[in-house]
Amino acid sequence: MNLELFIAKRIHFGAEKGEKKASSPAIKIAIAGVAIGLAAMILSLSIVIGFKKEVRNKVVGFGSHIQITNLNNTTSYETLPVIVTPELIGKLQNEPGVEHTQVYATKPGIIKTNDDFQGIILKGVGTDYDWNFFKNNMIDGSIINLSDTAVSNPVIISKDISKKLNLKTGDSFIAYFIEERVEERSARKFTITGIYSTNFEDYDKLFVITDIRLIQKLNKWDGDRVSGVELLVNDYDNLDRVTQDIYMDMMTYRDADDNTFLTRSIKEMNPMIFSWLDLLDMNVWVIIILMFLISVFTMISGLLIIILERTNMIGILKTLGAKNFSIRKTFLYVSSFLILKGMLWGDIIALAFLFVQKYFGLIKLNPETYYVSEMPVDINILYIILVNIATLILSVLAMIGPSYLIARITPAKSLRFE
Repeated sequence: MNLELFIAKRIHFGAEKGEKKASSPAIKIAIAGVAIGLAAMILSLSIVIGFKKEVRNKVVGFGSHIQITNLNNTTSYETLPVIVTPELIGKLQNEPGVEHTQVYATKPGIIKTNDDFQGIILKGVGTDYDWNFFKNNMIDGSIINLSDTAVSNPVIISKDISKKLNLKTGDSFIAYFIEERVEERSARKFTITGIYSTNFEDYDKLFVITDIRLIQKLNKWDGDRVSGVELLVNDYDNLDRVTQDIYMDMMTYRDADDNTFLTRSIKEMNPMIFSWLDLLDMNVWVIIILMFLISVFTMISGLLIIILERTNMIGILKTLGAKNFSIRKTFLYVSSFLILKGMLWGDIIALAFLFVQKYFGLIKLNPETYYVSEMPVDINILYIILVNIATLILSVLAMIGPSYLIARITPAKSLRFE
């Protein structure tokens, strides 16, 4: 029989009804401190992870996880072509970790209306394109149907562009493109089939999506020439490894025009965005450390009050021959009960808030500042369990120091203590 656990249960659960407990307010504060601290840790972790995933998915939606392009390209969207064969697509699709492969082409241009103009990046996609990202962000109309010949040069534009140029679904506009010589230009008339909004202004104000065959005509490219190949991986955590493997495989590859290929991940193409997202991890650690310290401080206060309240009992146990270690163990059990109760309430508060926010989106954000219209959350059960386990272990360990106060209590003085 575990005597220490039995006594701890009697202390924590066995108080008679109506018995006045001097430490009750302090104990409630200690439990509340643990609950609030744990809830704050879970919420901060879930919100930051959710925000990072939301922003990352928007960047990936416009540019994929990995891009393979002509090594001689500059940073401009006016690209040099590469020849992409079905054999190359099959080779890339069979790379470990690659989920989807698609070709694309880009060309800078200017939309001109009677009242205004807007610089754009026309991105051409083919029948192999994964439309899930834009389908989830369409606010009007529909995505492009590449097999529909009834619509001339179909495009989807962003809400930002449509608002600035006063365009809507079904409208047409003319865009101008620079040719090889600056003094030359070409114009095309486009028809809007849909309007999207990702709230990511840096990309929304630029990208217009159309048929890749139109880009090839504008650039006077053959059907097998494109700006590059986009790859989507099945696990973002393996992005660096997959990128490195493909980079090594493509180093020696040459197309029919003897072009060399460059392989880059989305993190390499947008280092500022991903560095900024990585900095958010520091905020999470600061919040977690502060909340943990607050929780530990309130629990130490509660434990000391319990020890003082039970001074007579400690003296009696020592008189009966109980060792200091055994008594300390008893009070550590009591602390564990309080910590577990606080953690239970903390989990309830955090999970209730996360589910309400995830499915009802009560807290709204300014998309121009945060890139999202609602506060994003990510409910990761594994992370929540790990936070709970770490909180329990570290909190109990933090109680060991204050429990040494018991060794300073002598039976003679404790029995006279009121």
